[in-house]
Amino acid sequence: MPVLPGAEPYRHEGGEIGVLLCHGFTGSPQSLRPWAEYLAERGLTVSLPLLPGHGTRWQDMQLTGWQDWYAEVDRELRELTARCTTVFVFGLSMGGALTLRLAARHGDAIRGIVLVNPLNRMHGLRPALLPVLRHLVPATPGIASDIAKPGVLEVGYDKVPLRAAYSLRRFTGLVDGELPQVTQPLLLLHSRVDHVVDPADSARILSRVSSTDVTEVVLEQSYHVATLDHDAEQIFDRSYAFIGRLASQEQTEGSSTGG
Repeated sequence: MPVLPGAEPYRHEGGEIGVLLCHGFTGSPQSLRPWAEYLAERGLTVSLPLLPGHGTRWQDMQLTGWQDWYAEVDRELRELTARCTTVFVFGLSMGGALTLRLAARHGDAIRGIVLVNPLNRMHGLRPALLPVLRHLVPATPGIASDIAKPGVLEVGYDKVPLRAAYSLRRFTGLVDGELPQVTQPLLLLHSRVDHVVDPADSARILSRVSSTDVTEVVLEQSYHVATLDHDAEQIFDRSYAFIGRLASQEQTEGSSTGG
């Protein structure tokens, strides 16, 4: 199937600092493209892959699960670490959950992580019914374009495929159990009003990770897809400053070790 216009993956060859960006469930790289381009313009090496089953038609997601989505970002991370001396991982929504699992499993290979409205669990009655519903109903209404800024749309599906949603539910449980293994510096930005992911998810993540260098930022003017919303520039600026701070620390530590 052809990729939806705007949903294409994005890559930029820059310097020795690399950033992997992970998009959300039923979304596409379009939701993170401005962020990726902002980083690329500042000389960083950037990888923004299209997750399997995404960016074409929702029926294609029915054939994929969390193992496929995670395998894609894991492969991209390994390629980045082979090319760059310092690597960061950023994620939005489900991409935040993918980021957390990468951090838990790859340890020191990741210098720091940035999460925007990260998903930790699926709340309410419907997720509990997914084991049965996925056999009865193929899809439910979509979750794309939860954006406060007028006239801005997210390139994503207008339906949520329930087989994929069931897989996502299993994945969030897995990642929640791995949170204590996350030790990297963490910048977490979450919207005060989010109609897709409960803000309680961010609080749980912050309470369970083992990271000691943690910064929490509340986004006052954006909904779920904050990277396309009113607070986008704040996200971009803060994440770049986060990279700069940690990269300079690494240089200082390397110099002192060398001396």
